[in-house]
Amino acid sequence: MAYSVGLVNLGCPKNQVDAELMLAILLKAGYELKKDAAEADVAIVNTCGFIDAAKQESIGEILELAKKKAEGQVRAIVVTGCLAERYREQILRELPEVDGVAGIGANSNIAQVVQKALEGDKTELFPEKTKLPLCGERSLLTPRYSAYLKIAEGCDNRCSYCAIPAIRGPYRSRAMEEIEQEARSLAAGGAKELILIAQDTSRYGYDLYHKLMLPELLRRLCRIDGPEWIRVLYAYPDSITDELLQTMASEEKIVKYLDLPLQHCSGRILKAMRRVGDRASLTALMRKIRGAVPGIILRSTLIAGFPGETEEDFEELCGFVREIRFERLGCFAYSQEEGTAAAELPGQLEEEVKRRRAELVMELQMNIMQEQAEALVGKTLRVLTEGFDREAGLCYGRGTADAPDIDGRVWFSARRKPEPGRFADVKITDCIDGDPAGRAVE
Repeated sequence: MAYSVGLVNLGCPKNQVDAELMLAILLKAGYELKKDAAEADVAIVNTCGFIDAAKQESIGEILELAKKKAEGQVRAIVVTGCLAERYREQILRELPEVDGVAGIGANSNIAQVVQKALEGDKTELFPEKTKLPLCGERSLLTPRYSAYLKIAEGCDNRCSYCAIPAIRGPYRSRAMEEIEQEARSLAAGGAKELILIAQDTSRYGYDLYHKLMLPELLRRLCRIDGPEWIRVLYAYPDSITDELLQTMASEEKIVKYLDLPLQHCSGRILKAMRRVGDRASLTALMRKIRGAVPGIILRSTLIAGFPGETEEDFEELCGFVREIRFERLGCFAYSQEEGTAAAELPGQLEEEVKRRRAELVMELQMNIMQEQAEALVGKTLRVLTEGFDREAGLCYGRGTADAPDIDGRVWFSARRKPEPGRFADVKITDCIDGDPAGRAVE
């Protein structure tokens, strides 16, 4: 009888693609896949170790599964992902309930790690980070109609607050032909939306081709039959070129949506973060992007409470948010991460101060998004249908302004409910808690 495995995936979409590659390896090795890891013989926790809250979530999941193991429901627990890579020496020592730990370079060996765990052999496997598989068959954790496409791994930016380069290694682009081949495979499987991800998508290709190649990659992907939306996440402001903006404006399949993790606008704070720019240069860039790509949705993430952030710096950040009026925005309290340069900086702020500043930015943003959603009344949006909510009695999906699991939804009524993965034109008539709502145009 085949043993079963279940996987709890935590963290970002990049980690999710890694999980999908591991699941495909396990299925090929003959393991049965369970949706609920607590019901499997072997429970895998694919962890995130980026910030403290993510680490605590990962540890919490491991401990919950440990209870199931003590009750005899789970035979073994295997830990993979960023937490495993970052704290390789501590996991088995501090979490004795764990039966196997695999660093990111061992993802292709996951079947062997699982087998050893079932045999009672506590395995720790940590090959070089660069052995992390970037391609291969995937067992998707997303619906077939929407899939992530990882175009690079690792990071060379060395931002002072970030542990990713230490966890994931140097920036490594995938060959363009390899990405195209995977995109065609996803399209053949029914993908209507391809979402490009990397730690820094706008840097794509520089290490392989000695020039920024994201525009060329996008043009090639647009020629593939099947997908109707191509979305770009995690583009750094330093590498937003005229060619990229022209490509986004001219190619119909490219969603007019750009995710730019800016982190702050104060020149002094950005310098301490080891990032470039200031409020004037970032404001000019946002205006340039909006001028070059009419109707574009700008999304960003910000950090509040960075070491040394004064009230004046914070007021400047709030003023920037009011001025730019991002369509989508997330703001997070700074997390003091061991092993990063920022953790040793003077002027570390109290947790309550950091938390409150992040909350104030998000209050500003929620008001902006409410006004923007109300302004959509009377307009018609193209929506990728995702399901039907019985309690609300409405269908829901995402418009071009909404990336999955990050942004919001569009709610709508329909005489005939469209199947998930089908597009619907929705005339907006209302706004529900910041989300546009309307009715399908038959």
